[in-house]
Amino acid sequence: MRFSSKKLNLYFSFFFFFLIIEGNAQDRPVSFADLAEKLMPSVVNISTTQVITTRTNPFPYEFPPGSPFEDLFRDFGEPQQRRTSALGSGFIIDKDGTVVTNNHVIQGADDIFVTVNGEKEYEAEIIGADPLSDIAVLKIKSEDNFFPVKFGDSDTARVGDWVIAIGNPFGLGGTVTSGIISARNRTIGLSRYEDYIQTDASINSGNSGGPLFDMTGDVIGINTAILGQSGSIGIGFSIPSNSAKKVINQLIKFGETKRGWLGVRIQVVTKEIAEVENLDEPRGALVASVADGSPSDIGGIKSGDIILEFNGKKINEMKELPKIVAETDVGSTVNVKVWRNKREINKKITLGRLETSEDFRPQLKKEEKPKLTRIEGLKIDVRPLLDKEILDRGLPKSTSGIVISRIDNDSPVNYLKIGNIIIESQKRNINTPGDLNIVVNSALRSDEKNILIVIYNNQNQKRYIGVKLD
Repeated sequence: MRFSSKKLNLYFSFFFFFLIIEGNAQDRPVSFADLAEKLMPSVVNISTTQVITTRTNPFPYEFPPGSPFEDLFRDFGEPQQRRTSALGSGFIIDKDGTVVTNNHVIQGADDIFVTVNGEKEYEAEIIGADPLSDIAVLKIKSEDNFFPVKFGDSDTARVGDWVIAIGNPFGLGGTVTSGIISARNRTIGLSRYEDYIQTDASINSGNSGGPLFDMTGDVIGINTAILGQSGSIGIGFSIPSNSAKKVINQLIKFGETKRGWLGVRIQVVTKEIAEVENLDEPRGALVASVADGSPSDIGGIKSGDIILEFNGKKINEMKELPKIVAETDVGSTVNVKVWRNKREINKKITLGRLETSEDFRPQLKKEEKPKLTRIEGLKIDVRPLLDKEILDRGLPKSTSGIVISRIDNDSPVNYLKIGNIIIESQKRNINTPGDLNIVVNSALRSDEKNILIVIYNNQNQKRYIGVKLD
């Protein structure tokens, strides 16, 4: 049989097309069984216990001071202790039993227990933990030898690559799920430094801290979060191994992190800002302010500068800069390229340490003493309600009000307690002490001299109280 040149070319085109299809099909794993069997002994289940002290009032009211029932039922308001437990996952990184997990898995724990390969349980202790990256390192209290896994290069992971996750969802023990990398460089607002790998491998409650493996069995991510509170909907997030490794190494070596610090507040470079500054496109990080005495202040960075490059790495988006700075060694001198007065200039900056800086974790700074305001008509002193109090007390986020700080003995509300929160009066929201003063003074000028106030008592129960003013 003879083929024409045209038919022969067509035949070879189809032949190579089917070879390509067959080759791509072979890239898909027939089974994950061999890989899972190899990795399961290195993945651990983590359980923690914590003692919580609560103070509850079993009654829907409070007894006024001097009531004959006050002593009788005093013990019912005593602090109660209860033990809570939580579950998570982790993985072993050396034969001596060093375990990596999420900080939120072990935060506040009194006792930590690690179960290896679904069989033997060990007690573990915390070597170091970092809330900012949500990473913690544990040490199993045992002389046994364990089977470690190693980290892979998360920078080479591509969207569409196969991955498997192993963990402890809902406390069920070693569970293997598979999927692909769905996206890279995700930020979801959970922590200060975010560069998540997104995957559709099923991740649920209890998977936190577990490993995300590539097809060679290397850890390329630490499973940390899911989208959707009811369980996996095919969108999970993992901390890339390259970001995690430096934090883990510092926690092992120092028991804490040592991040680079520039000392600037930054914001997004918008299209309008780029046009005004004659920058070719919106890129970099705009310096909104510079901390006094910070490395940037000493190195000559000014408000209004746009940081385009840091230590040889281009800053395409504002969110990239904090992560790059944090991963740079403390004390190193770097070149920072900035855009100022419509031209590029270079500055040499010697980095400080974030953890010892003045603007590190502002919530740990000493808070100013709240100003007290006198409500003469009620003979009480009040102060503003702090956001921290709303969070600590578990009140609705929209709560506004003022906190009672002092009560005179002859006050018309002397049966209330210091710490009670006044949130409403005469059906009017009380946001400031001035709001309450207006209501009280108005009532004092009236004939009735009665007001209705709404409070949260110290057990966070809402109460409506009628007050007769003197």
